[in-house]
Amino acid sequence: MAEPHVLETREALERAIHVERSALAQDITGLSEAQWAKASLCERWTVEEVVAHLTAGASTRMWRWLLSMLAARFDSDLHNDRRLAKHRGATPEETLRRFREVVAGPAGPTGHTAAWLGEIVVHSEGIRRPLGLVRTPPVATTTAVARFFASRDFTVASNTAIAGLRVEATDGPFSTGSGDLLRGPTLSLVMGMAGRAAACEDLEGDGAAVLRARLSSGQRTS
Repeated sequence: MAEPHVLETREALERAIHVERSALAQDITGLSEAQWAKASLCERWTVEEVVAHLTAGASTRMWRWLLSMLAARFDSDLHNDRRLAKHRGATPEETLRRFREVVAGPAGPTGHTAAWLGEIVVHSEGIRRPLGLVRTPPVATTTAVARFFASRDFTVASNTAIAGLRVEATDGPFSTGSGDLLRGPTLSLVMGMAGRAAACEDLEGDGAAVLRARLSSGQRTS
């Protein structure tokens, strides 16, 4: 019998990606010019830039992704900035239109589907939180991301962020590791693993202070 709150197949993960993209597109429809220009939790990007980044990820196939990384000499920041610029519209409305066009598109440039689910979950929350918007994805969605993030460093240094900690979700089955306790909602754990220090406000246990110190010291987690 399948464990509750688990997305077990690639198809289920892809459906979850499409759900989260659609929810974000709906939430950011009708934003003001000032809201589009507001800093996201990905501090070097505005709300509009994050949306363009998400469009780029859904529009870039493996070979083009590899060529872009090669051209950037594997500087991920330069690679991301170039792809973002390509998919950003002349206006926020055009940026949103381009994002809507990829809502039901491919998960991402590689086969790491859970990682690309993490991409939309983390960046969506990174947009919503500064804007005062609230959405909690299904616990099955955030659990899938948490498990992938805890298993390795891929697009973010998520495994490194929680090294030596006992991590437990308060709203779902996710748990991992041993050491000082880091406890809270699965979405907040995911955001913390992705390097978003604001998520530490939602977390408890001695491990919360450890994670906060790691993030504030400049440890690269995104």
